Amino acid sequence: EEEEDTLQGETEKAEVETHATPEMSRRLSVSEFLCHCCYDILVNPTTLNCGHSFCRHCLALWWVSAKKNECPECREKWEGFPKVNILLRDVIEKLFSDAIEQRKEDIQQNSDVARSLATFQKYGNDQIPPIPNTGRINPRGGGFFSGVLTALTCVAVVLLGYHWSSREFEEDHLVHKPVPKWTAEEVILWLEQLGPWASHYKERFLLEKVNGRLLVTLTEEDFLKEPFSIGNSNHRKAIMAELECVKTLGVKPPQNLWEYKAVNPGKSLFLLYALRSSPRLSMLYLYLFDYTEAFLPFIHTICPTQEQKYEDIVTKLLDLEDPSSKQWREFIVKYFFLPYQLIAEFAWDWLDVHYWTSRFVIVNAMLLTVVEVLSFWRLWSRRELKTVPHRMWKHFWKVSTQGLFVAIFWPFIPQFVCNCLFYWALYFNPIINIDLVVKEVRRLETQVQ
Repeated sequence: EEEEDTLQGETEKAEVETHATPEMSRRLSVSEFLCHCCYDILVNPTTLNCGHSFCRHCLALWWVSAKKNECPECREKWEGFPKVNILLRDVIEKLFSDAIEQRKEDIQQNSDVARSLATFQKYGNDQIPPIPNTGRINPRGGGFFSGVLTALTCVAVVLLGYHWSSREFEEDHLVHKPVPKWTAEEVILWLEQLGPWASHYKERFLLEKVNGRLLVTLTEEDFLKEPFSIGNSNHRKAIMAELECVKTLGVKPPQNLWEYKAVNPGKSLFLLYALRSSPRLSMLYLYLFDYTEAFLPFIHTICPTQEQKYEDIVTKLLDLEDPSSKQWREFIVKYFFLPYQLIAEFAWDWLDVHYWTSRFVIVNAMLLTVVEVLSFWRLWSRRELKTVPHRMWKHFWKVSTQGLFVAIFWPFIPQFVCNCLFYWALYFNPIINIDLVVKEVRRLETQVQ
């Protein structure tokens, strides 16, 4: 009986303490959860580096009026962008739910508070976000994407070594070497680049030992007769069309990315960086300053007519005419709304010529499309679409000044530096843009929360 009385007494004592705890904690905690700006209960408490906490809207009002990153109480400067103390917020909302709901309703009805919060949040979004913890950080620094970049560097070195040691590197010389100085082997290289069908005539050229001087003297009748006997009229026309270009230029015209870069190192590097940062301005540049050699092949590749869809890629780009009205309409729609898709479609059409490089370009275009969509979504969610013209003008001015700066100092840039920048932008940008997409997604998630 004594044990039962003792147990019952302890139980009653515990119940009394349990019922008394909320009232006691409420009386003791009210003064501890006051904002030192409005001296009312904290709403969305934001804790600064110094340890002081304030209502989110009070801190926003203070920052808008003072324009200083300082604590309103101790004047110590904060670093980064202050965030809501989630643990403290949950405790306060659990203890004082009724008071918090009433205060939130009053805050939402105050237009000055809403404007200050929006301005404060915009300031936070414009700050440089911290490097996200995208993977397990090792003690030596770096993270997931730094490891991927390191691995990709090794792969790129192997690919570039293979490219420089392959026949493609030999073909690059033909775009600089005059035709009369071509050897019989170099004529065969030129012939093979016309397409897979040209390999059927390779042995005939070798038996006749056709060098550069003999090549420029050949006519369509010579190709029809022995020993060449090219009976297919389309093949003869393709060979003659390419031969006329060779006679006119005096060298082999570029037919792939590497040869184009060898002939136009500055233009290729400019287009590679410009298509990444400003594809619309880059296409406008091609239209205004490189219409025949670059823009016409580009638009006929991405917006082909019905009869062009089944032609060989080399034959299709010979004797190009001005685009039709239908091609222009399709191009303009994609130009304004899906500029990176145009680049991906162009790269897709050249998969037979540049197998891996085209895939890098396609992946990069997809990533940049995602980044652009996320950027517009962020502007729309923050109701800042009206700032788009100002941002576009600012972007146009930035790209123009950078282009002018590069044009002025381009003659002094060594060819080796140009090659390094070219291959870095071509093969490493996809990995960098994956990191950029992750940051944009996390920024959106933080903004929603």
